[in-house]
Amino acid sequence: MIEANAFLAMFTVQILAMSVLLPQRVIRLVRSTAQEFPAERFAQLYPRVDHHKILGRYLKLYRLLNPVILVLGVLLLGWLFRYLQRSDWDDGPVEALVFAYFVLQALPLLFAAWSAIRYNQLLGRLLEAKRSTVLQRRGLFDFVSPFTVFLAVSSYFLFVAYVIYIAQNPFPGFAGALINIGVITLVYATQTLGVYVMLYRKKVNPRETHAALVHTTGVGVKACVYMCIASVVTSSLNFTLVLLDLQRWEPFALSAFLVFAASLTLMVITAAPRNPEAAGLGESPVS
Repeated sequence: MIEANAFLAMFTVQILAMSVLLPQRVIRLVRSTAQEFPAERFAQLYPRVDHHKILGRYLKLYRLLNPVILVLGVLLLGWLFRYLQRSDWDDGPVEALVFAYFVLQALPLLFAAWSAIRYNQLLGRLLEAKRSTVLQRRGLFDFVSPFTVFLAVSSYFLFVAYVIYIAQNPFPGFAGALINIGVITLVYATQTLGVYVMLYRKKVNPRETHAALVHTTGVGVKACVYMCIASVVTSSLNFTLVLLDLQRWEPFALSAFLVFAASLTLMVITAAPRNPEAAGLGESPVS
């Protein structure tokens, strides 16, 4: 019962992190950003459109989605509590339900991201003044230490070796070396693309300062690298649990990984911008 209680506790954390704490931070960020919105310029270009009503409508929908998902999570937690009291409970359905609920929890965040993209597009049309172009040194090692990058790369090759080793004497349900290596390679490729986009992207928000841009880039790059390492660790841990006949700990490991992913998202949203000069990334206006 220890593994069941540990999972229930971690799943409770997952519910609170994704459906309570993260939405509060998102709403706080939206309100802070809305204070800098050029309302007068918007009223001149769109005299029949009420910006405050539009913002209120989006926030209302966002607030509505999260409590509904929170209630569904509490109901799922109650069902899982009863199910895990059985001596013959299976970890497979539990993991499927936990991941499906996480996808459901991510929907409001995707809606917020889509709204942010539309907001920045509108903001770009409203602002007439343009900021000076800034020359800046932006490289991977400016934001992530070489040791962390080495750890991420070496973790990938160690995982490949571990999967090949397991494939020599696979356990029941093992998907095979090619599929497992392919999945983790896809994760690494996706996160590598994310790092590239963060490093070389153009400024999305026209009101974004250089310090804020450096901060966002640094936190985003770190999140991508950490996600690579966490994916390898979680997958390797799941295989090890099965080999040790401890697969009932897999739901706990999955929920812990999802909480970690939510924590990275929270870190990207809420961390305060760093001083770019302190990081050696001072700006140099181009004439």
